[in-house]
Amino acid sequence: MKKKYVTAYIEKDSETNSYVGIVPGIPGAHTQADSIDELIAKLKEVLDLCLEEMDAKDREILPEFIGLQQIPVSL
Repeated sequence: MKKKYVTAYIEKDSETNSYVGIVPGIPGAHTQADSIDELIAKLKEVLDLCLEEMDAKDREILPEFIGLQQIPVSL
């Protein structure tokens, strides 16, 4: 089985003080935890479940991380 990496978007929820992780482009690939280490472990579990549900063709076209861009906004 070949190994591929996906990129997770992680942010801290200021209301609950927990970490939230989302993998864009993979439906259902999101979770939250009290620490980064716990979040990474939970994201791996969620990704395994999501990938099991995807057929082989869909697994071949997983999103490719390109980069981040800061966009100016007025507050």
